[in-house]
This record gives sequence, C-alpha cells and structure tokens, in this order.
Amino acid sequence: QVRLVDSGGGLVQAGDSLRLSCAASGLRFETHTMGWFRQTPGKEREFVAAINYSGQMTLYADTVKGRFTISRDNPKNTVYLQINSLKPEDTALYYCAASSRVYIPERLPEQSGDYNYWGQGTQVTVSS
Repeated sequence: QVRLVDSGGGLVQAGDSLRLSCAASGLRFETHTMGWFRQTPGKEREFVAAINYSGQMTLYADTVKGRFTISRDNPKNTVYLQINSLKPEDTALYYCAASSRVYIPERLPEQSGDYNYWGQGTQVTVSS
C-alpha cells in the first residue's frame, strides 16, 4: 500500500520560513517523480514544484521561483519543500504527490492528473 505523509506546515508570519516534508512508503521512491501542489478553498489544486527521480531536474511555478526549493533524499524516501520569505498569499493546504510516468524526452509533469499518489496535505497559514 502506497502512503505519502505530509508534515511541517503551521501558522507563521510573513517573511518566515518553513520546511515541508513528505515521507513515502510502499513504492520504489527512487523511480518516482515527486511534486508539491497547493490548494485554497474554492480553487483548483495548483502546481508548486516538481523534482525528477534523481534530484537533478527541478521545476517551479513562476509564483514561487526564488523562494521555494524542492529537494529529495532517496535513501530516506523523503521529499522536501523549503519555503522562504513566506507571503500571506502562500496560505494553502500543501500536498505532495508521486508520479510513475516516464516522459521521453524527460520532462516534469505540472498537471495533477499526471500524479498517481497523494499525501493528505499539510496546512500552511501565513499571517501579515
């Protein structure tokens, strides 16, 4: 049984930093692309960042470039999202996701439908 467990969210002030974690089990983690998405009430899930199986390729949404960093530790089956300079508009439920899809040439998926497995989400709330 595949399980993704998101953690690390919280209530912070604008300008603070957070590191979200996603621990995976029940899958060959080192073969999966990992992504982070976020969602606010009444809106569709939004792509935030993705990282390929080896960690050598990353992709970010324009809205988070320069502030968010995605990374992974394959021996620990964990993917991270470092969030710096938090803004109130970053407030959302953050989800990690895993994709087993293979793209030739290699690319990182940005659509939620391209991901097979999802975490339960971790809430990030940023006060101004």
